[in-house]
Amino acid sequence: MTIVSQFMTRGVRTLAPSDTVMMAAQAMEHLDVGAIPVCDGDKLVGMVTDRDIVLRAVARSLDGSTKLSEVMSREVHCATEGQSVEQVLAAMAQAQIRRMPVVDDKRKLVGIVSLGDIAAKDSADKAGVAQSLGDISAQTAPDRKA
Repeated sequence: MTIVSQFMTRGVRTLAPSDTVMMAAQAMEHLDVGAIPVCDGDKLVGMVTDRDIVLRAVARSLDGSTKLSEVMSREVHCATEGQSVEQVLAAMAQAQIRRMPVVDDKRKLVGIVSLGDIAAKDSADKAGVAQSLGDISAQTAPDRKA
């Protein structure tokens, strides 16, 4: 069984809920990523994505000093190090996400795994990755919640 710890990235850059949207955008630019975990100490409390910044800050005319706690996604789908890659791919497909934080049993962030990580390193599961990407990319009705 192939497990998540074989594919995940460790030593992930994180931000705090009190950090700003500007800090998040600058970190994303510097790291060339579209999502950063938000932690209170070492406990995962959310994720902030480039999409969160655009839709929850820019579209609402909030400025760069807006705290991440105001725009981050709080309900975060997570994996654990011992989960199988197949389980994580299925969870990503179900939630339509391309990356997932990896946490321990106390919700301490230990890494992050992306669909790209699995695709690049797991030549045996190309069909599973392709299926997950198709499911993740399937169009859904827009969420128009205010």
